[in-house]
Amino acid sequence: MATLTVDRRSGTIVGYNIQWCENRRRHTIYLSSRTYRRKTAERFKEMVETLVYYRKNGTHVPDKAVANWLSVAPTELQTKLAKVGLVNVTKSKSCQELWDACFKHKTDIKPKTQRLYRLSRQVFFETFASSDPIEKITMDRCLNWKASLFSKYAPASVAGHVKVAKMVFEWAVDQDWLTKNPLKKIPNGSFINRENDRIISMEDYAKLLDACPNQEWRTIIALARIGGLRCPSELMRLRWTTFTGRRIGFWCILPKQSNTKDIESGWFHCSPNCGRNWRSTFRWTKRRATNLWLNISRTRVGI
Repeated sequence: MATLTVDRRSGTIVGYNIQWCENRRRHTIYLSSRTYRRKTAERFKEMVETLVYYRKNGTHVPDKAVANWLSVAPTELQTKLAKVGLVNVTKSKSCQELWDACFKHKTDIKPKTQRLYRLSRQVFFETFASSDPIEKITMDRCLNWKASLFSKYAPASVAGHVKVAKMVFEWAVDQDWLTKNPLKKIPNGSFINRENDRIISMEDYAKLLDACPNQEWRTIIALARIGGLRCPSELMRLRWTTFTGRRIGFWCILPKQSNTKDIESGWFHCSPNCGRNWRSTFRWTKRRATNLWLNISRTRVGI
């Protein structure tokens, strides 16, 4: 049985001593009254008695109540228990170690997603130190971090950075590095930035075609505005072999939908306007002895 004694100095309670004997040796854990109340000390004494009982009987897995208490116990109390051998406390992970380990295991992501992760990591460490223990990243600090991002980035960008950080800390919870995710209850925000939306009318479309330097650029504009293809992810995957002469249209790979739906490609029907442009591009590339596929690159599209 453990005993709880009060340490008094000049009639004032300054701390609590929790003592017990084990293997003919007396152990003592001291709790300061400035940090812990008597009720906390009594609860801690009960946990010590339970853990001593487990160790004496060879039980390595405590019951649910003790496990829950240990998961939310302050780091100082866990350290005191670890010094007397009642619990095993693993070394706290830093934010740098967390992000490195998480991205090391994310091997099935696309290059564009990898760039987003690297950018979100950079934004995260503009506020948090790389040496900060992950236990010190609280919900309040994360809320302040998110609020500070709105002065530098658009709401859609802020939502993306918060989403990546939330994913990283959720991975830490899955690895039992953390008991809870500090970002779990913080909403990501809206990923839609309506300020950048603009309807391209047919008059503006005609002006864009007139401003294009060659037929290749006119085809890019036509496929994006009339064909509805995403630029540049779907345009860059077009080849002349995907076009057909029997039907006014083409097959296109849809990278944005390949992960969420069982759709990897789709048939796009060309309007007469769009069909004239890609046929003109075919003749334009053939006269210049270039490869018979749409020579669309990231540099040419301007992304």
